[in-house]
Amino acid sequence: MVKKAATPSRKIFVLDTSVILYDHQSIMNFAEHDVVIPITVLEELDQFKKGNDTKNFEARGFIRLLDKLSKDQMIQHWTALNGKNKGSFKVMMNPENALNANEIFGEEKNDHKILNAALSLKQTEINRKVILVSKDINLRLKAKSLDILAEDYETGKIKNISEIENTGKETLENINPETINDLYEHSTLEAKAIFGRSKKNIPQNNTYFILKGVSNSASILAFFQASDNSFHKISKTKAYNINPKNAEQAFALHAILDPNIKLVSIQGVAGTGKTLLALAGALEQRSNFKQIFLARPIVPLSNKDIGYLPGDIKSKLNPYMEPLWDNLKFIQNQYKESDKEYQRITEMVNQEKLVIQPLAYIRGRSLSNIFFIVDEAQNLTPHEVKTIISRAGENTKIIFTGDVFQIDTPYLDSQSNGLSYLIDRVRKHPLYAHIKLEKGERSELANLANDLL
Repeated sequence: MVKKAATPSRKIFVLDTSVILYDHQSIMNFAEHDVVIPITVLEELDQFKKGNDTKNFEARGFIRLLDKLSKDQMIQHWTALNGKNKGSFKVMMNPENALNANEIFGEEKNDHKILNAALSLKQTEINRKVILVSKDINLRLKAKSLDILAEDYETGKIKNISEIENTGKETLENINPETINDLYEHSTLEAKAIFGRSKKNIPQNNTYFILKGVSNSASILAFFQASDNSFHKISKTKAYNINPKNAEQAFALHAILDPNIKLVSIQGVAGTGKTLLALAGALEQRSNFKQIFLARPIVPLSNKDIGYLPGDIKSKLNPYMEPLWDNLKFIQNQYKESDKEYQRITEMVNQEKLVIQPLAYIRGRSLSNIFFIVDEAQNLTPHEVKTIISRAGENTKIIFTGDVFQIDTPYLDSQSNGLSYLIDRVRKHPLYAHIKLEKGERSELANLANDLL
């Protein structure tokens, strides 16, 4: 169905390939406005349609969606998007412009062809705003240099990163010492003992607290549970001979070991112990699960596929998995080689009770009775995080670890990565807990790098 003439208030958004590889349903997320897909984008998607990475699934998903939307229509003409109050879309062939981005930038590139499409629309749709949407910062800058409006794809993006920074942990001061003593003695304390009967100050579920007495006379670590509206005392419990070294690590280990919490995220810079605690907690609970999976996304150096590296698939992947093996070896070395705990880890690896592998190898599996640790989760898209969690079956626990400010994946940032998205969207759910680790515990030298360099 061809749409009616557009009103000047209806904008035209030109989508770059990076947006579609980030979210194949992005074409549906521009309200009543119209969407243009340059033919160059379809040509680039054709190169991504084969493979098992997320970008390959997104490319195939978009191609199928476009085919479904177009039906028997010619897609170079405006075609209505399905849904109430939706605009229309069309695929734009390579135009001939008075301005040519290839000539201006002195090089013929696909990015410049996409810019030419936006330039052509500016010339033909003089009464409407034409906006290029791209996850590629450099392409947006080039667009602005040509006087083309350009913006990031905002759907799923966290508006205020500081809000998730403070999620999961609070410090309360000037607490009555008798209240702290009651919690020490009975291990449980009703929320009204601290907040009174007002419901305004009741914290989010599964929030961790440092409760300090008047003039810091005493302090205690506690966990607020909404199901019984009570605080519960937290002790620094070790897991597989790994002791928490600070309050935040004690909180993280508590969440990892709590059977009622099925989903945990741990945020922190390098050296704060995120992966180590997750793995130690998993080993401590090994009898409760069929397998322990440790996985991380592969982010190739210089954004080149691992096929560029020499050797077989195992030798190509080993460098990316080495940090996970390092943490496992560190835990194992807490014991002597003759100790049964040391030998048990070796047996678990040999019998594939403990598996370390790239995240792409987990795709499509049913995650039942699994303790699943996802490392470097900030390098995942929101869609990837959703896909992982949606695979969880009965008796599965998932731990996501990472640093939302250390992004290695192109087109993701602190506000659009999967870890930030997860923290923002599920922070109030009773099955979820989040902890931010702030103090580096790797070494004094590592702390120097984090603090001063």
